Amino acid sequence: MTVRNRILILVSAVAVLAAVGVAAVLHASARADRRNHTQAGGPRVTPGPVTLTGQGSMVFRNMAWGPHRDEVVSVPAGDPSGPRTASGVKCLRFYAASGTGVCLQAVHGPVSDTYRALILDDRLRTVHKYDVPGIPSRARVSPTGHFAAWTAFVGGDSYAGTNFSTRAAIVDTRSGELIPTLEDFKIVKDGHPYRAADTNFWGVTFARDDRTFYATLATQGSTYLVRGDLRARTVTTLHADVECPSLSPDGTRIAYKKRVKGLPKDAPWHLYVLDLRTLRETPLAERRSVDDQAVWRDARTVVYALPGNYGADLYQVPADGSGAPRRISTAAVSPAYIG
Repeated sequence: MTVRNRILILVSAVAVLAAVGVAAVLHASARADRRNHTQAGGPRVTPGPVTLTGQGSMVFRNMAWGPHRDEVVSVPAGDPSGPRTASGVKCLRFYAASGTGVCLQAVHGPVSDTYRALILDDRLRTVHKYDVPGIPSRARVSPTGHFAAWTAFVGGDSYAGTNFSTRAAIVDTRSGELIPTLEDFKIVKDGHPYRAADTNFWGVTFARDDRTFYATLATQGSTYLVRGDLRARTVTTLHADVECPSLSPDGTRIAYKKRVKGLPKDAPWHLYVLDLRTLRETPLAERRSVDDQAVWRDARTVVYALPGNYGADLYQVPADGSGAPRRISTAAVSPAYIG
């Protein structure tokens, strides 16, 4: 092959690669532009006041394409697929209870994004602000509103595999005091003190006493439900194979996702409910893999997100293993029930 032919082949290859790059940029730009336009047949979203007090509303992150995408919106709890009121506050993850909200946000920079957690009052005004060390994953507020928690990926970006690292933090929303990582708590595993370099925590959920919380502990390839004590700064293992726990309103049961053998590695979970008194597990009627921290709508029903056309849709299923799952809202994630 002559030098001239080699140069022609090289120039042609560079031209093809450049064309592919331009096409990819144009496609991404067009997709981003489409997200700024209201989707045909999607939910109606209009700006207005959103508060975290009162009765009978559901507040969540709006995923519908349009000018209010990613904003915290409110709908009547009895009509979750109805028109949405958009707050103007954008969050990647959100939760609220007793007039306190936690909002995990991306801060877009010229080179890369950083992340932060905002503690919000009942009118979604920022009370405290904290840096978050990685991609936001889970968020919770205690039933009293006195504590908030969040989880972020600081290595890897999916719970499906084993090569990831998380950081779970808890903050006193009254004083602003931050516990930056649960890894500083003393661990009691199987009745004995436990230390290991590979411990990870995620998915905090709070009891009503402003002292007790539950979370997932992962170590040496296994996961455990732990009960935490904010005063003693301890966590104690209770049950194996529990991820992303969510405490029921009466404090007697935990809804969670459980890895089931034989399922695909990227979709390994089914929803269960654990009775904390008997440690009896009840599989729920949702047979699809759920990678979410479920929310209790009431003492009988849990709500969770599954992938949808615009990011995620919300579903509900009875907490006693009966019935069937039902989609209640499209283009929505991170719900919280107010009142």
